[in-house]
Amino acid sequence: MNDRALRTSLWLFCVSAALALTSGEGVLAATPPDPAAMQAAREAYEKTPDTVGTGRYAAIKETLPSLPNHVVYRPRDLSRLGTQKLGVVAWGNGGCSADGASARLHLLEIASHGYLAIANGTILSGPGSPPHPAPPMPIPGQPLKIPPPATHAQALTEAINWAIAENGREGSALYHRINPAWIAVSGWSCGGLQALEVAADPRIRTVIIHSSGIFQPGAAPNDEMNIGKATLAKLHAPIIYILGGPSDIAYANGMDDFQHIDRVPAVVANLDVGHGGTFMDPNGGREAAVAVSWLDWQLKGDQGASHEFVGPQCGLCRNPEWTVQRKREASGR
Repeated sequence: MNDRALRTSLWLFCVSAALALTSGEGVLAATPPDPAAMQAAREAYEKTPDTVGTGRYAAIKETLPSLPNHVVYRPRDLSRLGTQKLGVVAWGNGGCSADGASARLHLLEIASHGYLAIANGTILSGPGSPPHPAPPMPIPGQPLKIPPPATHAQALTEAINWAIAENGREGSALYHRINPAWIAVSGWSCGGLQALEVAADPRIRTVIIHSSGIFQPGAAPNDEMNIGKATLAKLHAPIIYILGGPSDIAYANGMDDFQHIDRVPAVVANLDVGHGGTFMDPNGGREAAVAVSWLDWQLKGDQGASHEFVGPQCGLCRNPEWTVQRKREASGR
């Protein structure tokens, strides 16, 4: 099994579902990858230690009694921020799963650059997870059943509400550490649809969608994914789609979304890695780096970061690994 197939295998395995591999009956329509390779990849990723990110603030993940159904990623030593404020990124997991650690390397990287990233769910994999049985292995030649979504889009709004409340609560570790104008939503696969569903919230200043896109009418496998293309007309903030190229099972949906968006600045950036993206790579890999640059530009107004996206000689435009399309060129906040 090649590297791309291995990535996709693990992520399908970890989140129990993948966005566009489903049929109307809620089963995987494609032939499942090799079970032995999936098992080996899952075990390897489970053993991968958390990293602190490459930003100036070493990051940690934690669960908190005041937000029991989420996992929080933040700079370990908040005092090092000085007068610098945190931006907030509410995150939807692949498969709409309840494993808030499933994208831990990606979210730790974002947090290390001065962000509070909050994922739906609890720590169900990797370091800090309780003992848990391996997910059932697919049976070759048989479709893989997909469980109902374990989280819902409203959980992203709950994360934003909590962060803003903590910013104003005396005694909170986050008291006056957050800029309430720096709010983003993001997510992978089914979690990307959750991010799109809540993106009309006027507090949200930008949206990042990884390997996702809205289904055509009648094609969504369950109600959580059935948000409709009309959702795109409610967007009010710049948006970037980070897709895995034509081999990404969400590619057609994501590219179709980009064509439908006509009211806000939009970018679609394709990296030919398939649906699994670079979430398993050290520090979230190339997709995390692009997400950080987008957040720094859109939320913090970092003009250096804007060079990745703006103009005919933009950084991503000149990088042969990426294919980029843009409309209504975005400007930073």
